[in-house]
Amino acid sequence: MIRTIRPALACLLLAMSLAASAAAPATPSPKAGDIPPQILGKDRQGKVVDLASQRGKVVIVTFWASWCGPCRKELPILGQLQKVIGHDALQVYAVNLKEPRADFAAIARSRNAPPLDYIHDAKGEVSDQYGIQAIPHMFIIGHDGSIARVHRGYSEQSLPKIVDDILALLPEDVRNRKAGG
Repeated sequence: MIRTIRPALACLLLAMSLAASAAAPATPSPKAGDIPPQILGKDRQGKVVDLASQRGKVVIVTFWASWCGPCRKELPILGQLQKVIGHDALQVYAVNLKEPRADFAAIARSRNAPPLDYIHDAKGEVSDQYGIQAIPHMFIIGHDGSIARVHRGYSEQSLPKIVDDILALLPEDVRNRKAGG
């Protein structure tokens, strides 16, 4: 009996280790102080989005999906921040996580869609580079191009603190100017 259990146990352990390694992201998620992956894919106009071109600004890269309640709460707040602060000091990229193009396009083209730069990550290539396992997942990138803050798996109640983190990175003259300036 032991002779039949050992091979079965070995097969079970091998299968479990293979499943665990397949479920783990190939790349760990970048953390504060790291330079994140620079290419986010293509925007809705087909242009390659390269974070290196945004140096000197605060950049937000947030991963979201239509079925994610907290994501749907954060996008309008980020859209309002983008509108009030302006593209000269802040750039927000909303990366859609592995949803069908039709679902992504319906949301991004909606009259009620927050005014953000949307990127569709249908195959999960960008999210894999960022080690995304849970959403919402946001990276706040400072003027120097390194990650200043990471927020993962947060609730709607966390959004005021996240906004404070973003505002703290903006220069004083930007925080004190009129909206849309």
